[in-house]
Amino acid sequence: MTLDRRTLIHSAVGAAALTAAAPRFSFAATPGDRRFIVIVMRGALDGLAAVPPHGDPDYARARGSLALPKEAILNLDGSYGLNAKLPTFKALYDQKQLAIVHAVASPYRERSHFDGQNVIETGTARVMPTSDGWLNRALGPAGVNDPKLALAVAQSIPVILQGQRPVTSWMPPQLPSVDDDFLMRLKAMYARDPMLRSALDRALEVGAVAGAAGGGDMQANAQQMRGARGYRFEPLAKMAANIIAAQDGPRIAVMEVGGWDTHQGQGTTQGVLAFLLDNLDKGVKAIKDTLGPTWDRTTILFFTEFGRTVAPNGSNGTDHGTASVTFIAGGAVNGGRVLGNWPGLKPSSLYEGRDLAPTTDLRAVFKGVLADHMRLGRNEVEGIFPDSGNIAPIAGLIRA
Repeated sequence: MTLDRRTLIHSAVGAAALTAAAPRFSFAATPGDRRFIVIVMRGALDGLAAVPPHGDPDYARARGSLALPKEAILNLDGSYGLNAKLPTFKALYDQKQLAIVHAVASPYRERSHFDGQNVIETGTARVMPTSDGWLNRALGPAGVNDPKLALAVAQSIPVILQGQRPVTSWMPPQLPSVDDDFLMRLKAMYARDPMLRSALDRALEVGAVAGAAGGGDMQANAQQMRGARGYRFEPLAKMAANIIAAQDGPRIAVMEVGGWDTHQGQGTTQGVLAFLLDNLDKGVKAIKDTLGPTWDRTTILFFTEFGRTVAPNGSNGTDHGTASVTFIAGGAVNGGRVLGNWPGLKPSSLYEGRDLAPTTDLRAVFKGVLADHMRLGRNEVEGIFPDSGNIAPIAGLIRA
């Protein structure tokens, strides 16, 4: 790959975003050619808005002003639909590259974002004072022994990827452009410190790969991410996918999409949630388009800490709930299906009289993907999720 002057300059400022122990993105032997991308939707996604159960006779009554009109639902199977702001998800479903698990939740039953995210990232049955994430624990059994093969697309490594095994983190620069003179002085300053010099070199390499997705102008891509209405996922997703698509790019990557805490102005066809879903959908399209042939060997797992209340609150929003929805997308996915046991929306069926009741443990999804996509054995999977022996993996999420 050719690195031009502009790419090198803009990539240099990403050095601080890489972990000090991060490896060079050089070509070497890898554990396989599959890609596994985790997208954590922070803030608690309203699963009933993303995947409306429009076939449930109680749907319109239970949702009230937040019930989606017929024209805002992309029908899947007569029972479920997708929010019309998710056309890429609908296309993937039709291509049997998207599976959906509804009424899913972690074992956590309180309503704290911090604690809920702790449980879904540690993979435990309760809140744990630990920074040992289940995906980090999976790296060894999955054969991901080189830190460059596990990437956190974030300013700091999220809990899910923290642990004993070192990984790499990266985010596009948010600082102004630098010139050649600054870059040369930076290299000279770091020359006598192997750790800092190595980190700078790695930043140049990773940033150059990411910048190729947008013509090499990392600063312009960072400005695009901010957008007029807030954070835009698409530019970041495109840059990250460009790294992941490299011949010996990361095999495992974690991304984060926040903003799902829609207490006010959630809306239906317009409003906060419509913007967020559109944002997510465009980002997924960018990932698919950028990965190219690598998409066929890719699985993307989307999940959130908990769901939201079935009925709207007084601010045209929803409050913290329990069950939500999980997506599994990618060319490797055995999709075109909505999985899980539907609990119904009758008042007597709601959890604590207010939430969608959970019928599937989120760890069953995690286990199923690790077993089938990352080729982990049963004992290996059980070791990653302590105290979960009674939770069987969902089989068949990945094509044979």
